[in-house]
Parts: sequence; structure tokens; C-alpha cells
Amino acid sequence: MKDLLCDQFQETVDECLIRHKNILDTVSKLQESVARVNRAVAKAVTDCGCVTVHAERHPIPEGISLEQLRTVLDSGVRGQLCDNCREVVEAEVGQTLFYLTGVLNAVDLNLYDCLLKEQKRISALGIFNFS
Repeated sequence: MKDLLCDQFQETVDECLIRHKNILDTVSKLQESVARVNRAVAKAVTDCGCVTVHAERHPIPEGISLEQLRTVLDSGVRGQLCDNCREVVEAEVGQTLFYLTGVLNAVDLNLYDCLLKEQKRISALGIFNFS
């Protein structure tokens, strides 16, 4: 079922991506959309204030295992996106998915296959993935 959703999305992108069909246009639009995601998150922090960022160097205790490291490290995000900021971030992520899928279409790759391969890769490496 999930592969069907990915395939339908990929077909819809192929039908709708007309103006920026050229691979260079699509890649540059992908970069722009990623920047817009970054900006939407930054505005949630700086303009709205619904979330804050607590950023500092993570002290890693000596003798801690990789498994325990997960409980020590966090994203640094405090709070939750308000409805408006959530809507904006979701829309920008949607555009990013659109252009990412456009790139996949241009080079004849399948979105679901890419997701599946990445899921297998990270699950095989587990905590040794370090992404």
C-alpha cells in the first residue's frame, strides 16, 4: 500500500512538473525548497516563538555506550510548533518532496525504492549509522 502511495505521488509530480522539468531547474528548485524549510523553522523560533532552540556542545560522559548515548543527546528543540508554523513547515516540506521526486523522475529512480533501500541501510547499520 505504501509503495502505491509513493508511486501515485511520483506519477502526479511527473504530470505536474512542467515549468521546471529540466534537471538543472529541478535541482535548483530542490535547493531553494530546502532553504525555505530552514527559513520556516527559523521563523518559528525567531518570529513566532512557539519553539525555542537550546544549543550547546553535548557533554558526553566517559564510559557511556552508544546505546546510552541516545538518552544523553537531544534535538535542542523546546516546545511545539503552533498550528500556523506547523502548516508552513509542512507546506515547505511538501514542496521539497515535490522537487526531490522531480529529480528522481528525471534520473529514472523510484521514490519508494530509494526509501526502502535507505531504510534497509540504516536498519542494518543500526546505532553505527552515525547520521
